[in-house]
Amino acid sequence: MIFLRPNVSPKVLKHKELVSCVGWTTADELYSCSDDHQIIKWNLLNGETTQVVKLHDDIYPIDLHWFPRSLGGKRQTQAENFVLTSSDGKFHFISKTGRVEKSVEAHCGAVLAGRWNYEGTAFVTVGEDGQIKIWSKSGMLRSTLAQQGTPIYSVAWGPDAEKILYTSGKQLIIKPLQPNAKVLQWKAHDGIILKVDWNSVNDLILSAGEDCKYKVWDSYGRLLYSSQSHEYPITSVAWSLDGELFAVGSFHTLRLCDKTGTNLHPAPCTFHLSFDIGSQSPNAVPWHVGWSYALEKPNTGSIFNIAWSTDGTQLAGACGNGHVIFAHVIEQRWVWKNFGITLTKRRTMELKVLTALGDIGLDAIRTMLFILVDAMAIKNGDVRNVLNDAVDLLEFRDRVIKASLNYGHLVVSTSLQCYIFSIKNWNTPLIFDLKEGTKSYKRDEPKASSQNLAAKETKLELPISVRSALTRHFLLVDGGGIYLYSYEGRLISSPKFPGMRTDILNAQAISLSNDTLAVRDKFDEKVIYLFDPLSGKPLGDGKPLSHKTEFMEIALDQKGHTNERKIAFIDKNRDLYITSVKRFGKEQKVIKIGTMVHTLAWNDMCNILCGLQDTRFTVWYYPSVVYVDKELLPKTLYEKDASEFSKNPQIVSFVGSQVTIRRADGSLIHINISPYPAILHEYVNNSKWEDAIRLCRFVKDQTLWACLAAMAVANKDMNTAEVAYASVGEIDKVQYISSIKDLPSKESRLAHILLFSGNIQDAETLLLQAGLIYQAIQVNINLYNWERALELAVKHKTHVDTVLAYRQKFLDDFGKKETNQRFLQYAEGASILWKLIVTVLFSLAQPLLEVNWDKIKAKIELEIAKERERAAATPAVRASVTIQH
Repeated sequence: MIFLRPNVSPKVLKHKELVSCVGWTTADELYSCSDDHQIIKWNLLNGETTQVVKLHDDIYPIDLHWFPRSLGGKRQTQAENFVLTSSDGKFHFISKTGRVEKSVEAHCGAVLAGRWNYEGTAFVTVGEDGQIKIWSKSGMLRSTLAQQGTPIYSVAWGPDAEKILYTSGKQLIIKPLQPNAKVLQWKAHDGIILKVDWNSVNDLILSAGEDCKYKVWDSYGRLLYSSQSHEYPITSVAWSLDGELFAVGSFHTLRLCDKTGTNLHPAPCTFHLSFDIGSQSPNAVPWHVGWSYALEKPNTGSIFNIAWSTDGTQLAGACGNGHVIFAHVIEQRWVWKNFGITLTKRRTMELKVLTALGDIGLDAIRTMLFILVDAMAIKNGDVRNVLNDAVDLLEFRDRVIKASLNYGHLVVSTSLQCYIFSIKNWNTPLIFDLKEGTKSYKRDEPKASSQNLAAKETKLELPISVRSALTRHFLLVDGGGIYLYSYEGRLISSPKFPGMRTDILNAQAISLSNDTLAVRDKFDEKVIYLFDPLSGKPLGDGKPLSHKTEFMEIALDQKGHTNERKIAFIDKNRDLYITSVKRFGKEQKVIKIGTMVHTLAWNDMCNILCGLQDTRFTVWYYPSVVYVDKELLPKTLYEKDASEFSKNPQIVSFVGSQVTIRRADGSLIHINISPYPAILHEYVNNSKWEDAIRLCRFVKDQTLWACLAAMAVANKDMNTAEVAYASVGEIDKVQYISSIKDLPSKESRLAHILLFSGNIQDAETLLLQAGLIYQAIQVNINLYNWERALELAVKHKTHVDTVLAYRQKFLDDFGKKETNQRFLQYAEGASILWKLIVTVLFSLAQPLLEVNWDKIKAKIELEIAKERERAAATPAVRASVTIQH
């Protein structure tokens, strides 16, 4: 629903001519410039406006950009000066008080745009003369980057401040600052391009032109979205700071859109508009086609410039009829299980609880009832609960910036405070003040929550975000740091790493579980830093996780032991990998489990992973199967055709057995998967193996049996593994498991279980530590790892003849002759008898030596007897004993 409220305060001073540009100093203070030569300051707290300065009559403002407030990791409370470009070919440095500090001749003709880079070390100007110029912070010309034959109407810095995006007629051009670097250029529109914007968080590009369309591109010039043709040219576009939303302005038109047609909020958000004095109330037009969340038709003329507030909750537009339009984003919605929260006003949330369901708890019923609630008639502006007709309101002292609902808690960040609600008690939230100079970043696992939330307003104006990890803690991230809080409001830790830039973090770059925090490095996107949330210190040996290509999205699983924590990630090639988080010197396996994956989510209550890969929706019921038996991976998957989700769908949440997906048109689709794998996970986590077997026999599903087989091997329960493998027809593995159970000692059984899972080095180490030298040698012989077998035999001065005998048998079977110099080298260092044997074995002219296999077999039997005696000296142990590493 869209609400409109004109501002008719008699105190308001307004512009008399076209308003060309606007810019925010704080979340509640805006400056506007007009062709009437006035710069006016708007205070949204008291509704007053004041004239800051009256410019000279020959200065007609075109563009305004405030000096960045984040420099070298330090943050100012508000902007103190801005650069103003004008039609006389100059740009002007103007202080907040209105004093013109400096004016510089920049272009022949009007200076059409000017932008500071994100560090505030340089700014760029473009003009009617077709030139792009780079200037120092003090206004000294550094270079003329390019010269075009047509006017350049708009310009934007790349996220790394090493590239410039600018318009040239119908073309978009990305030019690096390095002289010999490759320039990227492509035709973007069928008409002249009027505006561009490049977001530093999501690295996406917006463009708008006289062809009446707005488009979204990636940084390689690939089209991600193109709007339908509008009635009038698109005159302005702007990203919100967190990169989740963008706004589009045209003649009598203001539109709110999502970056991809999907959003982290479970329901679309809308505008609440207010205008300066003299504006007429527009007609509200609900619009949910394509990317658009809300469409307004204000009586403003063309909107030439749009600026988002620094907390991301509101925006302002410079209008052609001399007015300034203000819009507030409301109607955001968060859903978790049978709880629904809606931001109805800037300081008010509406809570709906489906209490009449009792303890049924079925996701499908919840979904149907939510649809029923949403479809109810609206009475006096309130949506009523059809079950108990109850609507609870949550009131806040200050404007709500961001919120997150997950794991039994609602965490709300306002401009000054953080509120923590428990679903068991909505009346008494825990409240604590946000520290001065911090912005909070709130997020929940899985990704059903917001990304960058907006900063503490009045003190700091950057997006805040929150993420919760199950029932222990949640994360607040601001422009200065990362903060972990308990649900009692206690600060737990504040992890840091070199070069940390939290102001450009997004949902895909950070993940939280009960015992692990993962953060992707923005400057080296091939690196992920892993932290212990309780101490804030790096995990394991302190080394970050690195990959051969850039990480695009990361996600930690939420259940299980700390030592078994896994992280899944999508790289730049859209391949999906999984690896262990715990690292102590030994390089962990990074295993690919999917290709062409563009979105993923872990389940909130068990380690089941879902994703959209290519044209299929895929669920990995037990992703860790790749560490146990990779051949079982295809048998543990659930796949469904994803063509019904249209292009570029995104997974919003994975709660219980329900997956919520947002299509490109903004609509939500709920998919219910089988509940039995989650039940199986619960049985295995509680070591209820008999119950797990009964469940699989009841369901009679090969996928469930395959999951149980892998889980049993991972937990060293070979009795259950034998039953499960037999049920999926893996007879060879059943025989191997049976042989494992017949081994005399526990160490041998554990070593062969490790071999079964492909952990050869771990198996050998276990045998050597247990003093089972021959068994370690035999393992390498069985794997044809001859050099390692000989190395162990020589090192421990035993069974050298056994290794040589098996080696010779191997060569005889394949009709080969020995060429390995290491065997000759070790043989030459042996006794005279062994030299004689080797000479005979490797002589080309003599027949091969008849190996005394009786003697070798006797030695082997002796080793096995010793192992049996050793096992008999220790208490009897079942073959299925579970060993925790």
